Amino acid sequence: MRDLTPRQIVAELDRDIVGQADAKRAVAIALRNRWRRQQLSEELREQVTPKNILLIGPTGVGKTEIARRLAKLVGAPFVKVEATKYTEVGYYGRDVESLVRDLVEAAVGLVRVKEREKVAEAARDRAEGRLLDLLIPAAPGPWADGESGTADEAAERRQRTRDKMKARLEAGELEDRQVEITLPGRAVAPVSILGAGNMEQMEMDLQGMFEKMVPKPPQARSVTVAEARPILIAQETEAMIEPEKVHQAAVALAEEVGIVFLDEIDKIAGDDGGGGGRGPDVSRQGVQRDLLPIVEGTTVNTKYGPVNTDHVLFIAAGAFHRSKPSDLMPELQGRFPIRVELNDLTRDDFARILREPRASLIKQYQALLATEGVTLEFTPEAIDAMADLAHQVNRSTQNIGARRLHTILERVVEDLSFEAPDRAEKHVVIDADDVRRRLESLAKDEDLSRFIL
Repeated sequence: MRDLTPRQIVAELDRDIVGQADAKRAVAIALRNRWRRQQLSEELREQVTPKNILLIGPTGVGKTEIARRLAKLVGAPFVKVEATKYTEVGYYGRDVESLVRDLVEAAVGLVRVKEREKVAEAARDRAEGRLLDLLIPAAPGPWADGESGTADEAAERRQRTRDKMKARLEAGELEDRQVEITLPGRAVAPVSILGAGNMEQMEMDLQGMFEKMVPKPPQARSVTVAEARPILIAQETEAMIEPEKVHQAAVALAEEVGIVFLDEIDKIAGDDGGGGGRGPDVSRQGVQRDLLPIVEGTTVNTKYGPVNTDHVLFIAAGAFHRSKPSDLMPELQGRFPIRVELNDLTRDDFARILREPRASLIKQYQALLATEGVTLEFTPEAIDAMADLAHQVNRSTQNIGARRLHTILERVVEDLSFEAPDRAEKHVVIDADDVRRRLESLAKDEDLSRFIL
């Protein structure tokens, strides 16, 4: 896990997300506490549990975006899941324990990447050696008369040939030469005997068992040296990595620094004050009951071994339009002691979202149209006009936050995007009048804006 201070974490998030300082601070402190815990003695470390976070705010204000950016920033096992995709045990669908299995899979991926980096140089050298073996014919058998001098001369000639071929290979002169490599057979198709979500682990075990029982014959394939090199490097890399070591390290990593972002948690909260929400949906309280031991800390069996969730950090988020955090089960509420309310976006926030982030929507459209040779420019007044319209439509219809900007900007550049490949004028400046001409009539008509914007 990267050693970042809370101030550095907030600064990194500020580069991509506008506003929401309280949420950024809470997340930054929680992440720093993960690092602080690692510095404690082993006896005390076991007693320090993470303080889970509940982010509350309307849709489109940055809750999920904070999670996405966090995943790239922390370098720890991270999984984002939707609370609505889980069902109570006994119903068809995914059970909540699968989120722990997803977390371990993410940890395995991280550990594999680190292990590949460690053996990358050695794997490349071994792959180059295999390429030379493929390019140079096999040495003849031992001489019948047993003359050692002749055998030594043949070996010396072969070594000189190999050295010359190696020099040509390193110089890139043999990239188009054809060689024949052996590829492992394709994996057997998954065996879906048990479909229920709570049988996922058994299904994976069955698939692994059948793959071991049914042999996968290797396949010979003729490719160029340039195509063979990455294949051979991948084969050598996998051969040098110890799976058991990777799995043990991944389980430990998931247990110690794993982070789960549980989105849309408000959708499993009841609206009757008791967390019981029943009706057309599968029991939401049942999903909460199943989530509770995972968040509290329990041991989940995975194909990599048992995983304990005592020290996994959970960050939950929800809009809570039709329900309140107090509609969650009291036991589950108590497991999210840090609550942060995200602010609704103002007109100035919309303008900043268009201007400031590293990959703002305006920069994305400019880059996309630049591939057609079109230089797109927005005047400051045009950006302000789009921000005004986004704020106005959000207030008059359904408030969907910053997502409204996607629709507005797409309407503004729609004609230009269509005509860009055939356009003679390659420099386009969009001003406030262009924005209003395209959108003002739609924004004023509430019925039109409800369906189009």
